[in-house]
Amino acid sequence: MKFLYIFSLSMLVCSSTQALEVGPMLAAADQVRLGSGNLQIDTHITTVQRDGSVEKERDYLVYSQQARQSLVLMQSPAEKGQKVLMSGDDFWMILPGSQRPMRITPMQKLLGDAAIGDIATTSWAGDYDGKLIGEEQCEAQRCWHLSLAANRTSLAYQHMELWLSKQHYLPLKADLYVQSEKLAKQARFIMDATQSSVAEMVLIDQLSSHKETRIRYLKRTAKSIPAAWLNPMFLAKNPSLE
Repeated sequence: MKFLYIFSLSMLVCSSTQALEVGPMLAAADQVRLGSGNLQIDTHITTVQRDGSVEKERDYLVYSQQARQSLVLMQSPAEKGQKVLMSGDDFWMILPGSQRPMRITPMQKLLGDAAIGDIATTSWAGDYDGKLIGEEQCEAQRCWHLSLAANRTSLAYQHMELWLSKQHYLPLKADLYVQSEKLAKQARFIMDATQSSVAEMVLIDQLSSHKETRIRYLKRTAKSIPAAWLNPMFLAKNPSLE
């Protein structure tokens, strides 16, 4: 009888889990992570060494636009004038004094262990195919464990293990794997006080430095930029966007 009870309970949980669709769960997580529409996101990145001391801090202005397009303007004095343009699967770095945009990859470092792809507006719902592994305990709350596979080879992470809160599907943590299937980083997500958007993403390198990189989203403002700003040649020939 005990075996039958456990078997029946397992089948019930399994059936309940299978009834959930991954797509809406990822779309809900994207909403609190990315927001919606065209945005200007004031971003601050801090790298912290293993002893807890701050190594570097930088400010970035991220224009997140529809159709997988983003423009990053470096704001700190040490990087002022540098720009990164992300358009679909293509990434360019534009340096002051150069009229030739330079092709880069989403895995190239921005600061510390934050890669270009870490601040790109990757849509989990649109860029990954996922399956639900099951329900687990995530510290003080129950959560859903999902396994995601990239549907485009240009993405920084080709495989992701993702945990969302059982209630409202808020992102809690993720294991990020590169194409070789090595675990590159572990991420955890910190929500703002209203639980309406992600306030900070913390990345811990798992390949070499084991440093911690904190990406803080200081402010999100509705903002559409001119179409010309999404052209790498225009950016190279127009260093000032004022």
